[in-house]
Amino acid sequence: RRWLASTSNRTFVVWPLLLLAVQAAVAGGWPRLNPWALPLLVWGYAQYRVVGTLRAAQGGGGPGIANPPQRLVCSGIYALTRNPMYLGHLIFLGGLAMLLSGVAWLVFAAHVLWFDRRVRSDEESLLALFGEPYRDYLRRVRRWIPGVY
Repeated sequence: RRWLASTSNRTFVVWPLLLLAVQAAVAGGWPRLNPWALPLLVWGYAQYRVVGTLRAAQGGGGPGIANPPQRLVCSGIYALTRNPMYLGHLIFLGGLAMLLSGVAWLVFAAHVLWFDRRVRSDEESLLALFGEPYRDYLRRVRRWIPGVY
């Protein structure tokens, strides 16, 4: 139960296995895969892992907002986007949707909405924790995509 509570376990293990099983059932065997989507899976997972290591080293705390950072991290990829770890999840899930198609696109769309809601909640917690320096960071760095959103 605790293992399933982890967002990363669900994103990188549960959803791929579940969606592959659904696609196999629908196809009546091994589903048709779009291998050109594999680089997005690698990119998304690698971004999540590398940025997570950076965040832990520079900011302290643990994974997720339940164990918040002790220091504000504003350098490296965090100078370009405020949520590079969550973005890694979405890149991976987008790659999974491209790889499998079908219902995987609905899972991806639901996660875009879910992560956006989660980020907004995290931002409120971080604003309460870090105050004006975080408010300045919010003004300087985009939530998701550098220069766009």
